[in-house]
Parts: sequence; structure tokens; C-alpha cells
Amino acid sequence: MGNVFGRKSSPSRVTEQDKAILQLKQQRDKLKQYQKRITLQLEKERLLAKQLLKDGRKEKALLLLKKKRYQDQLLDKTENQISNLERMVQDIEFMQIEMKVIEGLEVGNYCLESMHQIMSIEDVERILDETQESIEYQRQIDDILAGALTQEDHDAVLAELEAITQGEDVALPEVPSESIPEVPEAAKAEPERRETKNKPDREMLAA
Repeated sequence: MGNVFGRKSSPSRVTEQDKAILQLKQQRDKLKQYQKRITLQLEKERLLAKQLLKDGRKEKALLLLKKKRYQDQLLDKTENQISNLERMVQDIEFMQIEMKVIEGLEVGNYCLESMHQIMSIEDVERILDETQESIEYQRQIDDILAGALTQEDHDAVLAELEAITQGEDVALPEVPSESIPEVPEAAKAEPERRETKNKPDREMLAA
């Protein structure tokens, strides 16, 4: 319980501009209520003046219409005040938006300055130079490899690259799945018989 009641309340996010906008809107709403009340009263007085004329009480009707005329002028002033209040509210709200935009620009400018401090122009130039050197070195390696390979080798490399890119395996000769047939015993003995038969002939020729 102590933690609950001892917890610090978060700071209010209501600014002075928000309070001013709220007060202006409250004043505007009060003027609108006053305007509505006067409009209803004027309508009643107009009907009353019309009835007084029917009753022959012209002076009373004239006095009532003068009062109505004065209240019409008050209504016009009230309408102008309402317009001024609404315009002021809009100006303050737009100013709040502009302030947020400026704050965002300030934060962005700070971030850019921090990034510029981390990486200077010299660092960028150095990285670009190192990148260019790496590109030139790789180009030299490519030239050497291109000169060492024949056109046939080059075509084979491109074909293998294409196969890998398409997710296919490079075609290789298939190994026979069937077992090699054994040589019959008669076929094995045939060369030996020929050798025995031809041996006396070679000895006679040698004599």
C-alpha cells in the first residue's frame, strides 16, 4: 500500500498553449449558448410585436421592435467574437504544429552533425579509395584467370554457374548399376591352348 500511495505522479503533458486553447474554446461555447438564447428570445418578441399590432397597441409593438433591433446588433457582435475566438484557436493549434516541426528539424540536424563527427570527409574518401583498389585488384585476378582458361573451360564454367543459379546439379556421367558379367572358364582357357599350339611353330622357325 505504501508503494501505491507513495508513487510519484508523472509530469503533466498539458502545456500553456493547451490551456489557452481550452479557455478560448470554453469562451466560444459560452458565446454560442448566449447567441442561441438571444435568437430564441428575438423570435418570441417578434411574434409578440405581431400580436400587439393586431390588438391595436402600436406604441408597445414599436418599443418591442426597437429592443429587438438592439439585440440583433448584439447578435452580430457575438458572431464576430465567436469568429475571432475560432480563428485564434486555429492559429495557436497551427503554431503548435510548427513548433513540433521545428523540434523535429532540430533533432534531425543534431543527428546529422553527430554522424558527420563520427565519419569525416577524409574517412569517406579513404573508404572510396580502398574500395576502388579492391575492385582493380579483383579485375586483375579476373584477367589472369581468363587468360589461363581456354574457351572450352570458360564455357564449362558458365554452364556450371548457370546450373547452380537455377538450383540444378551439374550433369555427370552415370555409373552403371548392373554388375559386370563373369568370363566363362572355357573363354579363360582358350588363350592358353593357343599359346601351347603356337609354341612348336615358333621353335621351328627359330632353328
